[in-house]
Amino acid sequence: MIKFQEIKKGDYLLADNDGDTRKGEVTNLNSDEKQVCIDNGIQEFWFETNQLTPIALNDQQLVNLKFTKQENIDGSVKYSKGAFRISLLNGDNFSKMELWYRDERRHIMHSLNVHQLQNHYHEMTKVLLDEEAYG
Repeated sequence: MIKFQEIKKGDYLLADNDGDTRKGEVTNLNSDEKQVCIDNGIQEFWFETNQLTPIALNDQQLVNLKFTKQENIDGSVKYSKGAFRISLLNGDNFSKMELWYRDERRHIMHSLNVHQLQNHYHEMTKVLLDEEAYG
């Protein structure tokens, strides 16, 4: 289950509407009712947080977000988008990573979901991370 407090506008989540689960983008938040408005590309609809599932961060999700992958000779893997970098600390495993942008570095010692990476990216760069933006 996703905590309402960690959801931000622009985040990507999976929304379950009576068994029909679709990826969508958060377009609005209602903090009084703890509801999240999701645009799934067809329509916008309000969801309770128990109807939302995070999207696990993996290679395909980073490709969707326009990151460029670099596999190094030492077996390490790095993804970049402009000046923002993600370095996987266990080869091709997303369980430990380092995020950095300019002088700021963050060591993440657990797997992230896409919306959590989007939030880190926004906090560090002040720019929204989405699939439409050119990297």
